[in-house]
Amino acid sequence: QVQPVESGGGLVQAGGSLRLSCAASGRTFSSYAVGWFRQAQGKEREFVAFIRWSGGDTIYADSVKGRFTISKDNEKNTVYLQMNSLKAEDTAVYYCAAGTGSYSMLRLTDRKNYYYWGQGTQVTVSS
Repeated sequence: QVQPVESGGGLVQAGGSLRLSCAASGRTFSSYAVGWFRQAQGKEREFVAFIRWSGGDTIYADSVKGRFTISKDNEKNTVYLQMNSLKAEDTAVYYCAAGTGSYSMLRLTDRKNYYYWGQGTQVTVSS
C-alpha cells in the first residue's frame, strides 16, 4: 500500500500556472500508475492525466492536453502536474491516486481502477 499526498493548489488568474505535487508516503510509486483526477462542484470526478512509474508512459484528457504536463522525480518519489494556461473550467479539487501499473491505457483513465487516493487540493481559477 502507498499513500499519496497532494499539495500545490491555490487561487490563480485565468491564463496563469500552478504546479501540483503528489508525494508517496510509506512505500514508493515504483509498481504503480499515478493518476490525477479532478472534481468540480456538483460534477463527477473526472480523469486528468496519468503516468506509469516504470517506463513513464503518459496520457492526458482532451480537455487539458497541450496545457498540462505530468512528470515524475524518481529520487523524490513524487509526481507533478504542471498546469499552464489555466481556465475557469479547470477549477476543481484535484486528487492524486495510485493504481495498478500494468493496466492498459484505457483502464488507467478510469477512476475505479485506482485504489489509493490522496485527500485532494483545491485549484481555483478566476476570470
